[in-house]
Amino acid sequence: MLRVRFAPSPTGFLHIGSARTFIFNWLYARRNGGTMILRIDDTDVERNTDASLQSIHEGLNWLDLGWDEFYRQSDRLQLHAEVAEAIFNKGLAYRDFTPADHEEGEKSRAGGPWLFNPGMRELSREQSDRRAAIGEKFVLRFRVPRDGGRQVRFTDLVYGEQTKAGADIEDFALLRSDGTPTYHLASCADDADLKISHVIRGQDHLSNTFKHVLIFEGAGVPPPLFAHLPLLVAPDGTKLSKRKHGAVVSVTTYRDAGFLPQAYVNFLCLLGWSPKDDREQMSRQDLIDAFSFGGVNRSNAVVNFTEQDPIDQKALWLNSQHLRTMPVAELLPYVEAELAKAGFKIPYDDEWLERTVDLIRARYFTLHDFVTRGRAYFVDEFPIEPDALEKLNKPGAREGLRELGKRLTAEQFTEQTVESELRKLAEELGVKAGILINGARAALTGQSVGPSAFHLFIAIGKERAVARLCGV
Repeated sequence: MLRVRFAPSPTGFLHIGSARTFIFNWLYARRNGGTMILRIDDTDVERNTDASLQSIHEGLNWLDLGWDEFYRQSDRLQLHAEVAEAIFNKGLAYRDFTPADHEEGEKSRAGGPWLFNPGMRELSREQSDRRAAIGEKFVLRFRVPRDGGRQVRFTDLVYGEQTKAGADIEDFALLRSDGTPTYHLASCADDADLKISHVIRGQDHLSNTFKHVLIFEGAGVPPPLFAHLPLLVAPDGTKLSKRKHGAVVSVTTYRDAGFLPQAYVNFLCLLGWSPKDDREQMSRQDLIDAFSFGGVNRSNAVVNFTEQDPIDQKALWLNSQHLRTMPVAELLPYVEAELAKAGFKIPYDDEWLERTVDLIRARYFTLHDFVTRGRAYFVDEFPIEPDALEKLNKPGAREGLRELGKRLTAEQFTEQTVESELRKLAEELGVKAGILINGARAALTGQSVGPSAFHLFIAIGKERAVARLCGV
């Protein structure tokens, strides 16, 4: 059975690259009837924080995709130790007693890359057991095959055939000197135990995969299939970094900017993937139906932002398209939450709210627009924009609007009756109807553009509309 996993480390907020990795795993599982697993890789105790874990959950919950199984790597340390011991007992790993502060570490050796410590690698089992028995600290290292021209190979579902000579891979650590597992061991042990069929992750892990293939072989488990995703980069081509780019790369930045999760998922999917048919706006079901590794690009994907604006304009455009076209019933809960957050009370019933949201959303880009640009529909205190004030100050506008307000009190309140009364009044006053139409929009909403002025009267409601006209 197809089983995939997303395995973030709780060492910072949810990075948008990590969110995309989660989404691609989720899409692949849903398209193929598989299982989506969330596994928190929290064995790096010194770097893990509760705040980071909370941020990851907040970001994933906002994406609103969900998962089928959940695990914490820190609950599985016994499994990691057993896998390490099994590999060691097969002679495929050795204890390295080199002091941690030894000047010849893994970074370099005699001017070249560090590959292994001959003295430790060639230590007999008896000597190794004796030194371990007296409590001498050691790192457990994988004994990478270095003779016979051994090649480590795997086929990546995005990047194709990958090959590296065993002689070029260092004897990497499986267990640290304190006995805790390294990322390499813990990840592979868990993937094997959880029967992960496909490992889908960022391209920056491609080089690690040669080590992971060796671990799976050492554990006597067939390796999963691998698919590595292109990196997300800044406009200058540098890798998106939490340290360098800050909030720009946090999923919650988009959430807090008023984005719809459906639109944001759509945006992230188009960073490094394409449905191959020029579609851009896609529903979640569209994405599920279209997703395949054949559509994943090998080149890095650029997230466009500036120092002044952390939001990618393509993401903003997609959000506006989803906001304007999604079924209004699906949009309403997001709008209601936004209004509640702003302290706005909905003035009329649910039917009015649905009609009004459907009326005003056509010009909006984010959910925030409902409490800023749409403020006049929900509360009576709102600013009047300079362009609107200019229309309100046209000769005869204010006087005409006040008179219109008086006449509407006795009329049946529909778009047709309002329009009829307004045009009749304009003719009586000898002014163009546009003077009163534009002035009414300004008086009712504080804006110079928007939906049809006669729709506005109904959306604002008779009592509030009359009050605003008479009060200009």
